[in-house]
Amino acid sequence: MPSRRTLLKGLALAAAASAVPLPAFAQPGYVPPLRQMRGMWIASVVNINWPSKPGLSAEQQKAEYLAWLDVAVQRKLNSVFVQIRPTADAFWPSPYEPWSQYLTGEQGKDPGYDPLKFAVEETHKRGLAFHAWFNPYRVSMQADPAQLHPDHPGRKHPDWIVAYGGKLYYNPGMPEVRKFCQDAMMDAVLRYDIDGLHFDDYFYPTNTTDFDDAEEFAKYGAGFPDLAAWRRNNVDLMVQEMQQRVLEAKPEIAWGISPSGIWRNKASDPLGSDTNGGQSYDNLHADTRGWVKKGWLDYIAPQLYWYIGQPPADYSKLVPWWADVAAGTETLLWIGQAAYKAGDPAQAPEWQQPDELSRHLTLNRDHPEISGDIWYNANDVKVDRIGSISTAVADHYQRPALAPVLPRLARGKAPSRPVVAYALHRHGGVEVRMVATGREEPFLYAVFRFDRPAGPGAFDDARNLVAIVPGDRQVRWVDPDGRRGHHYYALAVDRANRTSKPSNGFRVI
Repeated sequence: MPSRRTLLKGLALAAAASAVPLPAFAQPGYVPPLRQMRGMWIASVVNINWPSKPGLSAEQQKAEYLAWLDVAVQRKLNSVFVQIRPTADAFWPSPYEPWSQYLTGEQGKDPGYDPLKFAVEETHKRGLAFHAWFNPYRVSMQADPAQLHPDHPGRKHPDWIVAYGGKLYYNPGMPEVRKFCQDAMMDAVLRYDIDGLHFDDYFYPTNTTDFDDAEEFAKYGAGFPDLAAWRRNNVDLMVQEMQQRVLEAKPEIAWGISPSGIWRNKASDPLGSDTNGGQSYDNLHADTRGWVKKGWLDYIAPQLYWYIGQPPADYSKLVPWWADVAAGTETLLWIGQAAYKAGDPAQAPEWQQPDELSRHLTLNRDHPEISGDIWYNANDVKVDRIGSISTAVADHYQRPALAPVLPRLARGKAPSRPVVAYALHRHGGVEVRMVATGREEPFLYAVFRFDRPAGPGAFDDARNLVAIVPGDRQVRWVDPDGRRGHHYYALAVDRANRTSKPSNGFRVI
């Protein structure tokens, strides 16, 4: 078996001979990060991912969800973003809105279990973070209010909803609507052990020329120069108030949004990107750049669903633009990646290249403001058309990674240093036993393996990180590649991804 050094040297020589770029892990000076967001979106609206169709039994739905967690583990991810309020409905027994029709095929019908409770618990058992994904204002994918459940808030308050583009929306211009939507989403935050509250990119519907909110503008729009400015303020209020409510209720969870990838084009605003595409500031009334600069988000995950070099929206131009927006702020920057385009025959030739997405992550490495990626959507991560996902995983996810720590939580108390009770050579590898020492049970253990005792800075990156193991008071883990002479250490990791000081080292004899 060749050594890693020999393997990397061979890769370098082969790449030089063929002019093929080296995979990220083989490039000179590359150091795998200890922390990196590696997430995927699991969509429920119109049964995109989970459940795969309405009307499945509770056991079938549970089995499907567990299979999605298998995909996340297989692809070496550390987080899932699960859509639990796709259309003003709920994947939990909500006192505000009815059960989602995407569970049973009938809005308001009890699925026979609590999907959110099940999903959160099972996600945590795998050592993954669960981000609850909400659509703030969409009420229905069809435009007839009479088709809503009789107890739906849109039936009880018909003045709250607006039909537009074949769909129904809550009216963002009504203060009572904004508060109701916040209350409905905060119910899940308060009652469930989630790790994050996540919005997608839908606020006002796109290009709202005929969106019927003239009455609300007349009532609440005094002092604004025009309708668009008032609408942007309505969305700003939703974002700012959600931050305040999360910080008051559960400051340990992450709050963020995945907006469309273009704030404004440079032709519209000198602060904009060198692009010529749909502008969230104008088309959705979403001032995404402003939210970052004003510190209203823990993270932003712009959907950069374009290939490198694509006109009129080039991935390689948008990445540095967003990095510049995030620079100097406490808002983390994660990139939404278009797994759904890779290998789709309807897409451009560039999307037929197996390494297109891998090249995105390689480019990201030139911008330290970027601390990870989220993949859309789970099915595309699973099916791996043309090997695009497995290529990105092989090139960039060679080592495990903890999710990033939110800057505002980094100053919190770190978990207690664990103990490695033993590391014993067994049939099938080395068995390592880790024991918690503090009152709080670790959420995870990060296990490191060295050929010699660890020196200063050895735990600052993932070069020697071999596993991230779900936490407990005592955990046994087997390293199939372990052998005599290896030294093992562990860090305890809490729910905010803060890490302890390293444990004692244990040498296998």
